[in-house]
Amino acid sequence: MVEDTRIRMKFKPKRIFQMRVAGIAFRNGHVLVHRATHEKFWTFPGGRAEVSVGRLLWVVENFFHYEGKDWHELGFYYLMDLPESFPFDEEKIVHRVQDGKNALEFRWAKATTEALTALDIPPYFIAAEIENLPASTRHVVWDDGNLDDK
Repeated sequence: MVEDTRIRMKFKPKRIFQMRVAGIAFRNGHVLVHRATHEKFWTFPGGRAEVSVGRLLWVVENFFHYEGKDWHELGFYYLMDLPESFPFDEEKIVHRVQDGKNALEFRWAKATTEALTALDIPPYFIAAEIENLPASTRHVVWDDGNLDDK
């Protein structure tokens, strides 16, 4: 079993601060996304992975309400390269894994503003920038609002 090494601070009664590292991987005009199967929204994969990490795209201070709690998340979003052996399919789930209590599923989504907006992928500003990635690292302060309403 992999040890949970997330940096997370809980402030009573319902506030949480956490740090997150995520990767943006492209293949054939698509970007890799994942979700816990109990969630409605998708996001960019993060946490533990054996991948080649490229340049830092965004440092994001994201504020949102989720599972009845107010979150302040500091996220680092990097370009990443996946091994060629990682499966690709334009329509199907390509990978499943159990991460603690969460069953995760991965799929490829078209790397367009329209496709990512339709998939409901927080942080939401990334959909608007996915077709024109920043030339240098951007610091973004963002509010994704109430994710419980999604």
